[in-house]
Amino acid sequence: MNITPMRPEHGPEVLAIFQHGIDGGNATFETAPPTWEKFSAGKLPDHRFVAVEDGRVLGWAALTPVSDREVYRGVAEVSIYLHPDAQGRGLGRTLLETLIESSERGGLWTLQAGIFPENTASIRLHEACGFKLLGVRERIGRHEFGGASRWRDVALLERRSPVVD
Repeated sequence: MNITPMRPEHGPEVLAIFQHGIDGGNATFETAPPTWEKFSAGKLPDHRFVAVEDGRVLGWAALTPVSDREVYRGVAEVSIYLHPDAQGRGLGRTLLETLIESSERGGLWTLQAGIFPENTASIRLHEACGFKLLGVRERIGRHEFGGASRWRDVALLERRSPVVD
């Protein structure tokens, strides 16, 4: 397994994995993946990675700036998605640790993650990598899934860098 920077040629597999997350119902409010151009434009170029095994992308992780305001230049939101076939193999932890190391090299001081509380595996992963649960934002958004619409809560987790001041 190799962790490598995400490149445009990974786009179709990255977006297919994102679609798996959408289909699972507990990863995102999104109802369809964006185009590669829109996806790529929203992610920090130096902080996005894929896990590749035998030429196949099995997962990805990326950071999105939380604001374009200068005061928040060191704060980013984490996204991490695994192909269903790759879950339970420690790949998520490897990707998240790579993202954390990259963020600290890049001078980012806070990483945050918004996770549906039902996604306990993702919450445990983030906590194992130093994220703390700040609270739950109740009924923060409507989730259109499976032909139904319902309010969803989002757990807010944060990791403050111990090395970036």
